[in-house]
Amino acid sequence: MEFTYRAYRDLLSLLREQGYAFRNYHNYEAVCRCVILRHDIDNSLSQAVKLAELEADAGVCSTYFVLLRTDFYNVAAKAGQEALRRIQALGHEIGLHFDEAFYGPALKPDEIIQNIIKESSLLAALLETAVTTVSMHRPSRSSLEADYHIPGIVNSYGKTFFQDFKYLSDSRRRWREPAEEIIRSGEYERLHILTHAFWYHEEEKDISQTVGDFIRLANQERYRQMAENITDIESILGKGEFYCESGHLSATLFSLDGVF
Repeated sequence: MEFTYRAYRDLLSLLREQGYAFRNYHNYEAVCRCVILRHDIDNSLSQAVKLAELEADAGVCSTYFVLLRTDFYNVAAKAGQEALRRIQALGHEIGLHFDEAFYGPALKPDEIIQNIIKESSLLAALLETAVTTVSMHRPSRSSLEADYHIPGIVNSYGKTFFQDFKYLSDSRRRWREPAEEIIRSGEYERLHILTHAFWYHEEEKDISQTVGDFIRLANQERYRQMAENITDIESILGKGEFYCESGHLSATLFSLDGVF
């Protein structure tokens, strides 16, 4: 399966053709043959919005899990708020993507649960709506085996969603199993599918291109942010030039003509 928007649309169509009802973590029990779609936003809110718009156009709702503890985006910033509210307006749910590694390796299960509750409350305050689902970011083996029961919050890593569902994931831009073949087989009544919007584009890109483009785009984004916070930035640094210091403090010039 390609990592393109066209291929993802085809995946949604295939699920429909095979009779799967699109459900979430709260209403799946109402039907026997269903699929839960989950998206972990590890890197890019803007790409998550694109996938959310694609799904809405296809009449599909899913769950998008966002990190509070990340250097890649800020859910409290204006752009972050606008992205999350756009995803919600399209009919999708926002859940918490919880990074236990932020708290160190020695957390006890009850401490993990308390921190999930704390972060969910913080995210709920920003969204002005309840946060009732959580997914784990790079979970430890102990968390995978723990089956945490969290008051008022559905744990997407709970045993129900791995034992009673067939779980498929595109982590690190690689399907561990042939997703399309499994869907066509009709062998499983319930599917739990994790995809990462970060990997999907209009045209196929390999993992190196995807990561490289994301890093280069950060230069453009930082320039835009500076332009919003400093008067007449072009008198300091033109749009076509970005400088970054190397380890020995010399400057490297990047030509970005035509980018802006």
